[in-house]
Amino acid sequence: MNYRSFFVYGLALCFSSVLIAQNHHFIKREQMVKTQLQARGIKDPLTLYSMLNVPRHEFVPKNLVDHAYKDGALPIGNDQTISQPYIVAFMTQTLQLKSTDKVLEIGTGSGYQAGVLGKIVDSVFTIEIIKDLAMSAKSRLENLGFDNVTVKWGDGYHGWPEKAPFDAIMVTAGAESIPKPLLDQLKNGGHMVIPVGPNDDVTYLVKVTKSNDRIITKKLFPVRFVPFTRNE
Repeated sequence: MNYRSFFVYGLALCFSSVLIAQNHHFIKREQMVKTQLQARGIKDPLTLYSMLNVPRHEFVPKNLVDHAYKDGALPIGNDQTISQPYIVAFMTQTLQLKSTDKVLEIGTGSGYQAGVLGKIVDSVFTIEIIKDLAMSAKSRLENLGFDNVTVKWGDGYHGWPEKAPFDAIMVTAGAESIPKPLLDQLKNGGHMVIPVGPNDDVTYLVKVTKSNDRIITKKLFPVRFVPFTRNE
């Protein structure tokens, strides 16, 4: 085998290995969608499509890739976690998203939830208070082709007034109360989903709907999230 043939052969082997790995992860996502999401009541077609097509294994530490599609939260460093797939899907479905929506996310983490939102809506603006996570999520999302997701390092309590109003807002950290700036930045007819409760007590996932400037809240079920942190 001459050098050129050997080089082409090597490229073919590498390409084949990549395809096999991609197929392996896709099969894992299919299983995740069927057993963890559809079996537990996730029905929204856009949510299911996004969960099937966003590679969760790209958003977890390399040593946890084999656990990426299991039914559980995983650590991502800096005392933060990536939520379990069911919670990601449930929160996404709860927002009742449309393809034309502009969404604000508070708590970027590794960027997975922002990626799931980005597969569905027109644009996502996501804020992360921990600089290392914000920068790594920004790079990761760009490398994966999410050109409609914008990441900012900052205090999410104040939202992103320059980009408001938002059709939907998602908060992925437990807050003691719903931040007023986020309520102000939510469009009439829009929805927010946020974990709310004392840091030392039960936190509930809450759906917020803004209707004719009235705020309607609905407590959904108890959840565990990392605390909502602020820049003092």
